[in-house]
Amino acid sequence: MDSFVAYTIRKLPLVSFISALFIIYPNIVCIPWEWQMLPGKSEAIVYSSFFIFRFVYLWTLFFCLIRYNLGKASLMNLSKRFMHNFGISMGAYLIYLVLYWFAKSYGAHDCFGSILIFQFFVVCSICTLIGQLALLYTAQQEKELEIERLKTENLQSRCNALMNQINPHFFFNSLSGISSLIRKKDDSKTLDYVDKLSDIFRYILQSDRKGLVPLREELDFIEAFRYVMEVRFANKLAFDIQIDDHDKDRYVLPALSLLPLVDNIVVHNIIDIDHKMVISITLNKKGELIVSNPVYPKISKPKTNGTGLKNIENRFILLTNRKIKIEQADNTFKVYLPLQ
Repeated sequence: MDSFVAYTIRKLPLVSFISALFIIYPNIVCIPWEWQMLPGKSEAIVYSSFFIFRFVYLWTLFFCLIRYNLGKASLMNLSKRFMHNFGISMGAYLIYLVLYWFAKSYGAHDCFGSILIFQFFVVCSICTLIGQLALLYTAQQEKELEIERLKTENLQSRCNALMNQINPHFFFNSLSGISSLIRKKDDSKTLDYVDKLSDIFRYILQSDRKGLVPLREELDFIEAFRYVMEVRFANKLAFDIQIDDHDKDRYVLPALSLLPLVDNIVVHNIIDIDHKMVISITLNKKGELIVSNPVYPKISKPKTNGTGLKNIENRFILLTNRKIKIEQADNTFKVYLPLQ
């Protein structure tokens, strides 16, 4: 949307024309009466010519004075602006009088001469009002932009704070996998594990600078994450991802939405030879990403800070203004992530 100043400048000839027409309207109303008072055709031509001159003069004055208020005088306060406009208007009034007295010798006649000074005062007032409105509108726009900037910065800082809760949690959980491989002295798998882990952390670090990411990026991250989890749980954990390829580029979601869900599943469930975990990731017709898993609750309640699902919910509210949905029925736990 154009600003008030930009719109007024673009339409300045029209604004000036309408303003001049408004000022000279009493003279227009009196034209038929004035013509009846004129003695001949030559006087009518002089009168009409001077009337056109008067209109063009006021039109030009409006044009210059409004442009001055939107330009050099744009930052003046109301009283200073009015005094400048009053001085310019009175100067234009005196110039007009000189021109009128010169044209009077050729038969020019100015009707409503008694209110002529009032008309120039109205010119001053209208231009002052337009300049002050432009100043107030610009100040309001700057305040709104500043508020939006502060909101964005606050949103980013809050999102970063939530993102920072993920990284240490995942980091410490991943160390156990490295320890297990080292103890087994499986150098090849250890190196692969470290490589995959470095790719995962690279994505996590890059995600700190992102808000919403394509669904494909999150799913590619989960594919890389799959190897680490399979090593950690010795193939007792698997992923079943069923999403059409074209949908992966169609939707976006907050970065690192899936990692806390997977981590939450691992923390709260028994995963062993008798309780193999299959994490299913699908997309429904409502555009919701469904992450589901069977529930194998641990005998002893795990020690967690409870930030996993709350973290995701807060980031979805911050970045998409939509809430996630959680369901647990028939020994199945489901989380619905609303995509955009």
